Amino acid sequence: MNSTVETHEVVNQSPPLSGINLFTSDPALAALVEGIPNAVIDQLVTHGQVWGTPETFELGRIANASPPVLKPFDPNGARIDVVEFHPAWHALMRRSIAAGVHSSTWDATDAESSVRSLARAARLFMTVQAEAGHLGPISATNAAVAALAHAPDLAGQWLPKIRSRQYDSAARPMQDKKGVTLGVALAEKQAGSDLAATTTRAEDAGDGSWRITGHKWFVSAPMSDAFVILARTRDGLSCFLMPRFLPGGRRNAIRLMRLKDKLGNRSNATAEIEIDGATGFLIGEIGRGLAAIQDMVTLTRLDCTVGSAGLIRIAVAEAVHHARHREAFGEVLLEQPLMNRVLADMALDAVAAAALAFRLAESYDRASNDPAEAAFARLMTPAAKYWIGKIAPALIAEAMECLGGNGYVEESRLPRLYREAPVNAIWEGPGNIMCLEVMRVMRKSSEPLEAVLATIEDALGGTAKSTLNVLRAAAAVALADEGSARVLTEQLAMTVAAASLRRRFPSVIADAFVETRLGKPWRSTYGMLDSRFDATAFINYICPAV
Repeated sequence: MNSTVETHEVVNQSPPLSGINLFTSDPALAALVEGIPNAVIDQLVTHGQVWGTPETFELGRIANASPPVLKPFDPNGARIDVVEFHPAWHALMRRSIAAGVHSSTWDATDAESSVRSLARAARLFMTVQAEAGHLGPISATNAAVAALAHAPDLAGQWLPKIRSRQYDSAARPMQDKKGVTLGVALAEKQAGSDLAATTTRAEDAGDGSWRITGHKWFVSAPMSDAFVILARTRDGLSCFLMPRFLPGGRRNAIRLMRLKDKLGNRSNATAEIEIDGATGFLIGEIGRGLAAIQDMVTLTRLDCTVGSAGLIRIAVAEAVHHARHREAFGEVLLEQPLMNRVLADMALDAVAAAALAFRLAESYDRASNDPAEAAFARLMTPAAKYWIGKIAPALIAEAMECLGGNGYVEESRLPRLYREAPVNAIWEGPGNIMCLEVMRVMRKSSEPLEAVLATIEDALGGTAKSTLNVLRAAAAVALADEGSARVLTEQLAMTVAAASLRRRFPSVIADAFVETRLGKPWRSTYGMLDSRFDATAFINYICPAV
């Protein structure tokens, strides 16, 4: 007896959001880099095309569905401490390194030389939308070069391989590789963000090297070719470069104990390690390890800020795309008032986050020639990381709701984005640490706050007076009562975001952000725009149909 299986046509489902150019489909991003040289814009267009292809998005999915595996021993029982990655991971690394995302801050030339931080931020912003986990070693490599600046001899040995655009995953000494990546090993079990509580020790070997013994609790990208590490010497906490292999091919005395089972960022490996007399090389002055890593930490925080903004962007784009193609109750979702307002409200935060992140990147490019910009960067790096990192999980959860059940299953991109969202708020200092950093900067000098207030006044004009008074009052309260520092930090971030919107976008967008965010009670949900604002116009401007 024959049976017939009836097949049903699938209707009223949104098509996948892929096969897009992540640069040309994002008017906000184009506005944020407006004015940089055309040659750089052309490179960003190419980058957006490569990272928006279905193939690249699929690599991101596979890399997260096939997490790395620790292989501590070879078949004969010899210790090898290798982490095996899926080929999709290596393909993503190859693309990012070919594009220079790991080092262009340090070797940009010609047209990009004066906008290197801004141009790299744009590449990072697009790359994270396709896959975030592999950017751990990419970001760490870029940031670690700032530490190497304190050790010119080491920098001379390592920089040519760091600057290489060839990805080389082989486990062998740096001298035998086409290109290298760097990792960071700072946190310990008992210390966390309190680096002064580090117990790992280093002893002078008498031959220009040091012997390091101890442990590290979180080591992202343990397959990196060397690690920037803090260890305690007789003269205090010091910074070292600890290679994974020594010249001649001998493995350094670094043992991978286990890989962390993390909430998100599953494509990347994070390990606990034990160090048993490993060879390291001093970076900077003995006893001044925190000073040696200061710029490295700052650059990582910038990447966290840009990365969170990129995750927000792709989540909103997914939600809008779905709402344009899905009908419910006889009408396209996008045209229904409640959904329309929710998406517009989300889009406002998305563009404000990007505007703040890119304004911060601009300040890095200008800092060497403009003391006010350097002061702005010192105060706004922790403030921007705090606010954008905080809004990302809530906004991505709202985007997931816009897709309903489809957004909750793993075939969708939203669960991965949601799991990933908290990491940038935690990495290199969670929220309270960022607020303490804001307070540290303000206690050291009044210049950073004045630089930030001048930026706000310049952008907001006549409407800024009451806002500046509120910020000055909040700063005074926070200096007297450290427990209120979150209030100040959030107000600083949101006000500079509004000022950044005013610089780059139609005034109605900045006006809507100011009206609904500044001076208002705390909001726990989206959809709070009223009918005075053209929600559809906001959505179409920020997320045009693709």
